[in-house]
Amino acid sequence: MPSLDGHIRVLPIHVANKIAAGEVVERPASVVKELVENSIDAGAKSIKISVLQGGRKYIGVQDDGTGMTREDAMLSLERQATSKIHDVDDIEAIDTLGFRGEAIPSIAAVSRFSLTTRRRDADEATKIDVDAGTLAGVASAGAPPGTLVEVRDLFCNVPARRKFLRAVVTEEGHIKNFFTSVALSHCAISFSLSFDGREMYRLAASESFGERVRELLGDAFMDSALEVDYEGDEVSVTGYIERPNLGNPTRKEQYIFINGRAATAAPVAYALREAYPRRQGDTRPAVVLFISLPPKSIDVNVHPAKREVRFRNSAAVKAALVEALGQAIGTRNTPPQPIAPPPQQPPPPPPPPPPQAAAHCTPPPPQPQSNNLKIEESKIEKVPVAANLPIAAPSGEKAKPWTWYKFLAFTESGYLLLETDSGIVTLNPRAAKERISYEHLMDHAGAPISQMLLIPETIQLSPAEYHRVEAALPAIRAMGIGIEPFGRDTFKIESVPLILRDASIRDVIETIAADLASSGPGRSSRWREELIAKSIARSYSGAKTVLDETSAVRLVEELVACRMPYLCPRGKSVMIFTSTRELERKFS
Repeated sequence: MPSLDGHIRVLPIHVANKIAAGEVVERPASVVKELVENSIDAGAKSIKISVLQGGRKYIGVQDDGTGMTREDAMLSLERQATSKIHDVDDIEAIDTLGFRGEAIPSIAAVSRFSLTTRRRDADEATKIDVDAGTLAGVASAGAPPGTLVEVRDLFCNVPARRKFLRAVVTEEGHIKNFFTSVALSHCAISFSLSFDGREMYRLAASESFGERVRELLGDAFMDSALEVDYEGDEVSVTGYIERPNLGNPTRKEQYIFINGRAATAAPVAYALREAYPRRQGDTRPAVVLFISLPPKSIDVNVHPAKREVRFRNSAAVKAALVEALGQAIGTRNTPPQPIAPPPQQPPPPPPPPPPQAAAHCTPPPPQPQSNNLKIEESKIEKVPVAANLPIAAPSGEKAKPWTWYKFLAFTESGYLLLETDSGIVTLNPRAAKERISYEHLMDHAGAPISQMLLIPETIQLSPAEYHRVEAALPAIRAMGIGIEPFGRDTFKIESVPLILRDASIRDVIETIAADLASSGPGRSSRWREELIAKSIARSYSGAKTVLDETSAVRLVEELVACRMPYLCPRGKSVMIFTSTRELERKFS
């Protein structure tokens, strides 16, 4: 774009640096992110972060990494100066967190910047001062091995950017979010974070991923988490996902790491939507997921702040994630397990897994558990089931909601109260019956039984809808619907599956057409699930659930044997869990 006088000019270097800094330095948390990632790439085993006034006044990041020589320290202030890549081919296989060579000069361009660094084999450190992009001094200094970067008066020369900074507590919140993310993904590194001289976190280096997760996300998350452990041909997925009877209204508790880097990608969001059971409202599960695949299979050079990545084979990643999450949650179709008699005592907890040191945190492998659920109907007592809460069941089994349970009572409104190993459960009998019936029908829906209509029904759609449905006819027929083209923009329906005998087949086809418009033909499995769920909901509508103690216990047994005992097919909670920890806190 020409200037107002018609001439094109090269921007002065200090103006160009300020503009470039805007791509990397959005707010104080961006500074912390870039500096900490540099420390990690430098092999640091200990990283200390200090912040004053939300990062406006001061940000300090000190590490015990390799440090730099004076020559390298000076070069780090130059744009496109990096030790991470040497030629264009290296971009295809990046395994470091930072690589663009823009962080240090961008930060130095908009602050009063100081870099003190020393290699272990050096007798003295080098200290470099930069004042808003202008070199102010280079000198020798005394300092321990490693690097200390201090950033004062952020955006001191860009007042317009400084005005857009939020309240101190808001900026601290962004820094905390990053700190949690980076500490989760690097549990072999010790971290500390302080705000205005108050130490908020001090995390020792840990060989246990679960211990680091518990420190950062708390007992409530770990006590309700299911372990994800999937190994595919090229894609592996490990981590934790919360049980479906919980759920947060936003994604703020979703920590996704791709090859050790906190990042997002469209296939990941897709897989979480598809694999996680649908709930009423816009709930999202809390997750900590590590996705690993060959470096050449992803493009990390998509976003200036490296927040997004692109997969070379998105379809394979989607499939692996859906399978991994489905296995953990229990939504993958696996044969039901036989119910065995219980032991006299609840089984002891499994031994802790052996520690595994790693630069990036990886969850420990799951430990085999017993599969005991049987209860004597004449005596209501503590009944062992398959697995402790935080541990996923091994291959061929499924995680159970509790280790043992005891029936307590019926409420006046018809709910069941159960005592479990870790709290009190309030259970909705009708929702439980819907879940049990739904899974029974789904297990027998591979070859749906259809019935012929006495009078075939014709359905006319808009031209666009007609073509979408026509392209998806094989999937629709697989659901047990006998459908054929019948003239211009019209279909003839000759048979319907038994589970839809009370439904309006016109509504069904129009729903499928609308779903195709928004989601494409790959949603055929969802149609079947949703149609079965609607049919079951209609069949139980208005029905009065009457249970005695024996039938209540039998209902609980059947529910716990389900793959997804937490939600009914309509996405409503089957049970509400109140942990012992929460009860103690409320009564303390």
